[in-house]
Amino acid sequence: MRRFNEAQEICRQILAREPGHVQALNLLGLMAQAAGDHRAAAKMFTKAIASDEVNAACHYNAGNSYQALGNRAKAAAHFSNALALGMDAKAVGFILQSPTVAGYVGRIAGKWPLPLTNDELFGTDGVAPLARDLFLRAAMEATTLANMQIEVLLGYARAELLRLASNEGEVDDETVGLACALARQCFINEYAYGQTQAETELAGALRDRLLRDLTSGAAIAPLTLAVVAAYAPLHALPQADALLRRDWPAATAGLLRVQLREPREEMEERGAIATLTPIRNDTSVEVMRQYEENPYPRWTVNPLTAFTADRARGRTVATAEQQAERDILIAGCGTGSHAIQIAQVYPNARLLAVDISMTSLAYARRKTRELGLRNVEYAQADILELGAIGRSFDSIESVGVLHHLAEPFAGWRVLVSLLRPGGTMRIGLYSELARRVIVEARARIAARNYRATTEDIRRCRQDIFREAEQWKPLIGAKDFYSMSGCRDLLFNVMEHRLTLPEIAAFLNEHGLTFQGFEPFDDPAMLDRFRKQFPGTADETNLEQWHRFEVAHPETFWDMYVFTAGKTAG
Repeated sequence: MRRFNEAQEICRQILAREPGHVQALNLLGLMAQAAGDHRAAAKMFTKAIASDEVNAACHYNAGNSYQALGNRAKAAAHFSNALALGMDAKAVGFILQSPTVAGYVGRIAGKWPLPLTNDELFGTDGVAPLARDLFLRAAMEATTLANMQIEVLLGYARAELLRLASNEGEVDDETVGLACALARQCFINEYAYGQTQAETELAGALRDRLLRDLTSGAAIAPLTLAVVAAYAPLHALPQADALLRRDWPAATAGLLRVQLREPREEMEERGAIATLTPIRNDTSVEVMRQYEENPYPRWTVNPLTAFTADRARGRTVATAEQQAERDILIAGCGTGSHAIQIAQVYPNARLLAVDISMTSLAYARRKTRELGLRNVEYAQADILELGAIGRSFDSIESVGVLHHLAEPFAGWRVLVSLLRPGGTMRIGLYSELARRVIVEARARIAARNYRATTEDIRRCRQDIFREAEQWKPLIGAKDFYSMSGCRDLLFNVMEHRLTLPEIAAFLNEHGLTFQGFEPFDDPAMLDRFRKQFPGTADETNLEQWHRFEVAHPETFWDMYVFTAGKTAG
């Protein structure tokens, strides 16, 4: 208690000198929260947010206090802000800390891999405790929850909501809110969750009932609509636009925006996308088909929201390099997340972002328009054909793309030919050593005759869950938790894996200088590298990195991501 009082006094002294000191206000709020005084806590967090409106932690803390006070609208708004400002990356950890969620997870684990009945899991309370968890609901709406325990729990919750909707019983607004949030989560992960045959049949019957009511003009319960949307996208329903002509509660209207209005907007965007090159290569055609069916990644949160807000308010100033006018090529932009980040960091740059998938490009254009960015041009093109477009660039980025071409080095040569002297390339390529577990998994998939269909990918994922100890790297990968991500990870129609000596040879052959790898998620990685080469470690020496990777094959689990420069003049 003494230290508690001392900390409070220090915070008050800081605030006497600087009333808007965010850390002191936040700490006082947390101490009030710990003492159970949520009214005082909310007041402190509100003051902190007034000084720094893009502080994700303060929004999260405010959400907890407002939820404790019963002000659910304010709590939900703060949780949504926290997630939009970067807390999406920490959402899984916070969700698992919830005593309610931890209790359910423990019950599931106690019987795993055998199934529980919904009565065994939820008891007489049903899903009401989950429905009251506003952070869980906000997170389901905002981002893919890449965690096996949470996925299994939400699978049970979806089945219970299906039972409730099928019985046409009365449910409260919180249960409808949970169902809408879960339907948005399922849409974000592209319906990757497993389901029993009985569940599939019951969901089909509920969908048929919805269609009959839609045709006849009969009333449709919001829970019915949400549960149908948790098993299949609303935009795929016949006469789906008729849903937009009805009045709905706010949570249901939000669900309709995501599952119906936005996909319609993407369809309209397709007509504005130019085709820069033909797509003739047989492998390119197959890859295009994959990403037309499953555009990747289906991202939702702009990771630079706080960055752009700080820059707009003058809290950070763009460097001369970031302010410069320059031409940038994003070769293989997918659904636009990377291109949009580059466009925000380099506001005066002219970006050409190309991809082989028109569906992915339409998603990218919609997200770009939402953010008000005007410096990105999107076009459909095959990297192998880009040499004919008659343009050159100061910077070229192609991360996670070249290894899906029929000939990665052929595509890379085309990009080198488009790079101006003195320009830089940022390249991402799969590692032969790091992806051994992927090779093993792909062999298993082939042996079991899984195909790249929705049903088979679901079955494959459930099998991997049941053998979790054997497949820890897969279960820990975010891509595993969405249909497009899992297909990209394990079912890709073309995947090449390279070694550092092969990359070094290409760089030398084409006059490119290796400038270093992207910063590692694990800051201790560089320390281990330096320890292996005491006194001689050189972070731009690919021969050293190759020896290090042989000793530590997990180093480049995601991929090699590095920068290379082209000689000037």
